[in-house]
Amino acid sequence: MMLTDYRGQIFQSFTVTVELAVLSGTLALLLGTGLAAMRLAPVPVLRWLGGSYVHLVRNTPLTLLLLLCSFGLAQTLGVSLSDPKSPTSVDDSNFRLAVLGLGVYTASFVCEAVRSGVNTVGIGQAEAARSLGLSFTQNLRIILLPQAFRAVIIPLGSVFIALTKNTTLASAIGVAEAALLMKSMTENTAALLGVGAVFATGFVLLTLPLGLVFGYLDRRWAVSR
Repeated sequence: MMLTDYRGQIFQSFTVTVELAVLSGTLALLLGTGLAAMRLAPVPVLRWLGGSYVHLVRNTPLTLLLLLCSFGLAQTLGVSLSDPKSPTSVDDSNFRLAVLGLGVYTASFVCEAVRSGVNTVGIGQAEAARSLGLSFTQNLRIILLPQAFRAVIIPLGSVFIALTKNTTLASAIGVAEAALLMKSMTENTAALLGVGAVFATGFVLLTLPLGLVFGYLDRRWAVSR
């Protein structure tokens, strides 16, 4: 088969890749911010839980984490993330399990990026907020996090670029994204270099604009020192 015969499938596979990156990135940002708050909390148990999560998940291979989501949650525990009556039930469940695994994994890196950003904020600002009667949550929401995110735009950009590339591992649990199609194409066509070039170009077109956008945001919103 010729590469042109796969044109529609290539577009569809990269659409799935983008959906994976956006959804798992949103989950990672929310969960990672919550973990950062836990690691900064004045409650020792919360700090311990947040730190344990980060150290455990960050040192677990992503492929293993995805397989645990698929075989552990779906097959062993019977957790279903889709309508079992749907004709696309298996595909929908695999996709959502991949979003869960990628989001949970990436959240540990988001947490450390946000926590490092909070540490760049002058301690006097936090002390002034406490003297005004703000609670820890109010201090975090009003004073610390807005400045922290502005200080770590580039590190967060690197995390999300890495996440976009990590979506290729979702093929391990049968998600029909770009890497799974590339594997199928290399088995059914002789143009191995052409296949590799097409998918390499596709990922460059996905990640290069991300780097440019985060670079612009960093220049636009950088904290003056």
